[in-house]
Amino acid sequence: MALGFNVGGSLGVVRPDKGFTQSNETVIFKAEFGDGYEQRIANGINNTKQSFELSFVNRPKDEIDDIVDFFASKKGATAFDYTFANTNESGNEETVKVVIEKWNQTWKYDDYYDLKATARRVYEA
Repeated sequence: MALGFNVGGSLGVVRPDKGFTQSNETVIFKAEFGDGYEQRIANGINNTKQSFELSFVNRPKDEIDDIVDFFASKKGATAFDYTFANTNESGNEETVKVVIEKWNQTWKYDDYYDLKATARRVYEA
């Protein structure tokens, strides 16, 4: 699959700007005892929360509108595939399911806009 995600329509696959940020946070159960001793165990089989900060800088208004319409149509509840470059995986690409619950649109000049969005990885079939 091509890097990015498919918004459909005439725009098709949209590729965020290079340099996105991937954040990872593990979720664990931890028991701390008074003498400094602690025990830890992973919380669930998919205990790493992942999120991606995506940006689309200096894009034409029509393109930004199509991306925003795609995000709005998912309503933060429907997951979609996001493919990104990952040197840790064979083939150097990884596809994950994400939801986007928040995005910010900025007018730059003329008919050019910036868009920033946070994609949160979800684990589902």
